[in-house]
Amino acid sequence: MSCASLRARLVTAALIGVSVMPILAQSGAGAPPAGQAPAGPQPAGQAAPSQPAKTPPAQTPPAQTPPADGQPAAQTPAFRTGINFVRVDALVTDAKGNAITDLQQSDFDVYEDNKLQNVESFKFIKVEGNPIEGDYAKQIRTTYDEEQELAREDVRLFVIYFDDYHVRRGSALAVKKQLSDFIRKNVGPMDIIGVMYPLTPFSSIGYTRNHEAVIKEIEGWDGRRFDYRPRNEFEERYANYPAETVERVRNQVSLSALEALVTGLGTKREGRKSVIVVSEGYSNYLPPQMRDPVASQPGIGNPNRMRPMAGDGNSDERLVEERAQFMGQVDMMQDLRQVFTAANRANCSLYTMDPRGLAVFNFDIDQGVGSTNIDKSELEAGLNTLRTLADETDGRAILNTNDLVKGLAQMVKDASSYYLLGYTASSPTDGKFKQIRVRVKRPGLQVRYRRGYWALSPDDVKAVAAAAARPAAPTDVTAALGTIETPLRAHTIRTWVGTARGENGKTAVTFVWEPAAPASGERRDPIARVGVLVAGQGGASLYRGKVPQNVPDPAPGATAADTPGGSITFQAPPGPLQMKLTIEGAAGQSIDSDFRDLVVPDYAKADPLLSVPAIYRARTQRDLNLIAADANARPSTAKEFSRTERLHVRFQAYAPGGGSASPTARLLNRSGARMADVVVKPAPARGAADFDADVPLASLPPGDYLFEVALPGEPPVRQLIGFRVTS
Repeated sequence: MSCASLRARLVTAALIGVSVMPILAQSGAGAPPAGQAPAGPQPAGQAAPSQPAKTPPAQTPPAQTPPADGQPAAQTPAFRTGINFVRVDALVTDAKGNAITDLQQSDFDVYEDNKLQNVESFKFIKVEGNPIEGDYAKQIRTTYDEEQELAREDVRLFVIYFDDYHVRRGSALAVKKQLSDFIRKNVGPMDIIGVMYPLTPFSSIGYTRNHEAVIKEIEGWDGRRFDYRPRNEFEERYANYPAETVERVRNQVSLSALEALVTGLGTKREGRKSVIVVSEGYSNYLPPQMRDPVASQPGIGNPNRMRPMAGDGNSDERLVEERAQFMGQVDMMQDLRQVFTAANRANCSLYTMDPRGLAVFNFDIDQGVGSTNIDKSELEAGLNTLRTLADETDGRAILNTNDLVKGLAQMVKDASSYYLLGYTASSPTDGKFKQIRVRVKRPGLQVRYRRGYWALSPDDVKAVAAAAARPAAPTDVTAALGTIETPLRAHTIRTWVGTARGENGKTAVTFVWEPAAPASGERRDPIARVGVLVAGQGGASLYRGKVPQNVPDPAPGATAADTPGGSITFQAPPGPLQMKLTIEGAAGQSIDSDFRDLVVPDYAKADPLLSVPAIYRARTQRDLNLIAADANARPSTAKEFSRTERLHVRFQAYAPGGGSASPTARLLNRSGARMADVVVKPAPARGAADFDADVPLASLPPGDYLFEVALPGEPPVRQLIGFRVTS
């Protein structure tokens, strides 16, 4: 497998959440020495199956098919796009560094390769990080919240990319306080922060306004540079590879994850995105003293460990090492180019930060590198990689300073006031670098902008055209898949909202909550109940109460998992409503709060209609029997299940005129294609319109699936439930 092909697959893996290690294993990159087997189980010779990236829903589904969690489907931001459409951020200041805010579109000239371009879109973005009158800092609980909040122009987005593969443990400890101080002093309540690591899939990034939670995450950082001890099953496969090979693997994983990050952020919002890259720099070169035959066994079998001047002892050795350093830098520049090319296309600015502050040495004393020439050249080479990423993306390199907060504060300033210009490039898509130049006609002003971008190649254009020619997934498919991540990102509670035909033309709305598992190391008060306040159109109160009601307080020392959750059902007229949730502890103290907006469908219409299906999880046949016998069993809020479990699904189907409905059910793959029919059984004990279905999961490989319930009609009516199967 070529380096380019390997890099592309790593980026795809990071974007869609497929493990990168089997891909690296299949590539054959860095095979172990002859006669030496790598540690851990070997891959079966086949890469992990690729899955399409999670696509945000394109529009809100019709009233009769609301998403299963009760949330309206997310609106995809309407960006001005096209193969040749280019967006440029222009930061304009006066001689004192003050932002200029009164420029018009006519004040700018944009050149590409010295050719004047026609500026088609123009916006001035001014963000201060504080809520404006009538607004509030809404917490991000669901995928819907994430997509809506990230797309707002009055929100600044910062993502911290902690490259633990290229940060020493001591450096990680030193940078924690400065980053925490920066978040507390410079980040506003409306600002959104995400944290990513080299092995984090892009789809798993949790964007949040809970800045203290981000600080807790930072406090748990641990650097791993030059520490090759495996910490997961994937790294165990490479524990016995040479240190040089493992270092190159880490570079590929880290940079491909960074490329996936900026590529994915480009789909989240049109405006400026700021990525803080915490790293000591990248290098494909290791000095002889560190070229251990087995990375996880430092010093064993490496005679140069006892030679501090190895590689610099005579002219021949120096020549060999200088050539190795040069070739490593050439390869590294190609890898960096792919990252800043993707960042420029996605309008992402990289702010690279060396956590060492004022760095003097590249290698620690215990690594035995005695040559000051090698140490100095590698230190400068690593810092140059950070400068390159920042300079090529209109970011800043925060290097050689012990005051890191000052550089980060400038990043916030850059993201607070800028002009967003867009034009359709007149140059061909030839895969070449296109130089950008922005000129402000008003004299005495300074303007910052990215230097240019790499145009798509003819092959890239063909790939884009082929992708556009493929039919898009139905809206309800993408909406159902989008709900899978919602409970996984829940901070305090998971919720489910179902709707069905109610009384006197109203709709029965069922609200269910369960405690979410706390993050690793997080200490949280046990959750006793949830206060629910429901308001309809015009602010009319529809329900007020606590769920569950009149239950004993949790026993002392109980954890969040010890509280079982609860459910309520209330009647509501069709139309929009808002739910305010107050999560309470045993003593009645408020632990968290949230708002939920949803649209209640009208089940009084003379059309074929389906209620929102409810899922019940069963681990044994006895569980299944108990659920089937309990008409008031509480639905599960989970969307992730083990192959050892079975799903019991309940729903109601209404035929026009009160006739008998004949619903069908199918199991679909994540593309919406049929996999198998599922038997539907009437449940007359609960009601004439009630039906059940059972879905065994044992035969399904891990992945995302859809459960479809349908009724014939013109057009046919269906409800989809997205769920994930784990091993």
